[in-house]
Amino acid sequence: MGSMMGDATNWEPIWATDNPPSEQWPLYTRGNVGEVFPEVVLPLSWELYGRAAERGWRQAFERMGLLMPGDLDDGSEFVILSVFGGYCYLNASYIRLLGVRAPGGSVASIDQQFFGESDAPAYAPRPGDTNRRSSLRLARTVLRLLRTKDLPVLLEDQREAAAYLAAYPGDDADNSALLSYLRSIEPLFERLFFRHIDNTFSSALVVGALLDLCTKAGRADALVSLLGGIGDIDSAAPSAAMWRLARQAQSDAAVASAFDAGVDGLLGRLAELPAATAWLEQYAAFNERFGSRGPNEWDIGSDPWDFRPELALAAIDRMRRADEHHDPSEQVRRLGAERAATVVEVRSALNRVDRFQFDKFLRATTVYSQGRERSKTTVILALHGARKAHRELAKRIAALGGPSERWHSCLYQLDEFEQALQNPTPLNDEVERRAALHATLAALVPPFIVDGTVPDVSTWDSRGGSAQVVAVGDTFQGIAGCPGVARGRARVVLDAGEPGDLGPGDVLIAPITDPSWTPLFLAADAVVVDVGATMSHAVIVSRELGIPCVVSAVGATRRIPDGAIVDVDGSTGVVTIVELPAAP
Repeated sequence: MGSMMGDATNWEPIWATDNPPSEQWPLYTRGNVGEVFPEVVLPLSWELYGRAAERGWRQAFERMGLLMPGDLDDGSEFVILSVFGGYCYLNASYIRLLGVRAPGGSVASIDQQFFGESDAPAYAPRPGDTNRRSSLRLARTVLRLLRTKDLPVLLEDQREAAAYLAAYPGDDADNSALLSYLRSIEPLFERLFFRHIDNTFSSALVVGALLDLCTKAGRADALVSLLGGIGDIDSAAPSAAMWRLARQAQSDAAVASAFDAGVDGLLGRLAELPAATAWLEQYAAFNERFGSRGPNEWDIGSDPWDFRPELALAAIDRMRRADEHHDPSEQVRRLGAERAATVVEVRSALNRVDRFQFDKFLRATTVYSQGRERSKTTVILALHGARKAHRELAKRIAALGGPSERWHSCLYQLDEFEQALQNPTPLNDEVERRAALHATLAALVPPFIVDGTVPDVSTWDSRGGSAQVVAVGDTFQGIAGCPGVARGRARVVLDAGEPGDLGPGDVLIAPITDPSWTPLFLAADAVVVDVGATMSHAVIVSRELGIPCVVSAVGATRRIPDGAIVDVDGSTGVVTIVELPAAP
């Protein structure tokens, strides 16, 4: 396997979705996007809406005033988003311009919000980075954000996504109807993704300004508390709903006994128990609302909770034994009170003019933090419709002698997928080759930072590689995610569907978190994540669930032994090894 150079003439793709790095904007990161596409990107998914994502992102930047004529005029389809060796990356070079061009912004603030701790090179100013016209437009955008009290357009987007889902032609529709429906996700995805990026970077602008005011008040550390307990955060809603299901399951002896026998076949066993009828009705309502969520949920080849209920049931099972103080509703009240107290403290340290600005930015931060998560949920809801169409078509391909595993049919390009619906046999050898390459790439850890040249894949670390041994007293300095301190036994979990012995009193140590992970937060006393930043999914959800959280604790899953006792300080971002597990 070779390296991928910024010079397109020397570039050779390794994976079907790869594109050459930009020569104009050469710095890339896995930060933030690693939660969206944590695994190797499947070709069919990327062909259906990868270009739509890039277009939607550019439209959002243009609306904000960041994207100026000439910025991205090299003719490349992909610059802001790219795929190297099968893994999705964000263009840090260009996103950093928000810290350069936005009035009062800083590159350091953008890096912390989106990328976290990394070995990225320091920003070096280049001709054209500063742009007066862009700065004026961004200033007007900030003024617009400060006037925003709600985002009713998000309700319109939700209705559009729900209408697309409702328009699914059904499993008995012919191939043509299902393919047409599947293809129609592209323009819808572009519109919805535009909204998501617009909300995401609007949030970044107002959070950055809020941090500046906190710093001016001598309370830069207050930002963590101000972002906690906001309420109405859609990404936290599934965890709260699972908590209620877990409480109900544990309080019902028949349901609890069925859970004790394991989650495999659980729904079937419960269906045979008259006493479980009420719980099953509640679970059906949960699945109706949240069944589109799950691991790697932006890729249509992955199974959401609707397709693999065992994934959701495993998280509910872990929650059954959690202490009552983990109750999300109680945590929201606690964090809300702490947030209110912090608001008073910061405001009292500011002058009258700054207090006025603080109030405006605090309100805007709330609105756009909620909007960011709601717009994400809306995209996922729409994708669930496309995933349903793909599942039915994949079944038909398998019946004709094609791949038996659904996700393997996402190894096709779109024209190959259509061909396979007629006769998949000629493509079977190529699909097997791609599946083998997928396994090879999936066993590797892609570099977190790419600067101009993608390192040769042969130099990437193995996911099972050894790491430096830790000693009692060693610390990991990460980024503070959610305030609070906890001491517990480290449980290193690498697969959200297999939480192992995670339970009360434990500290979840995870490599990265997408929505399939966050329900496990309620089964633990604290969370430590290898990567992440202040805008990462783990941080946003932990702030609503009241779980002490540290992200960007580089190497935590590889260096902290399972069973070690650790201290986690979610206010300072420090994780300390207190006791090592006994030798086996």
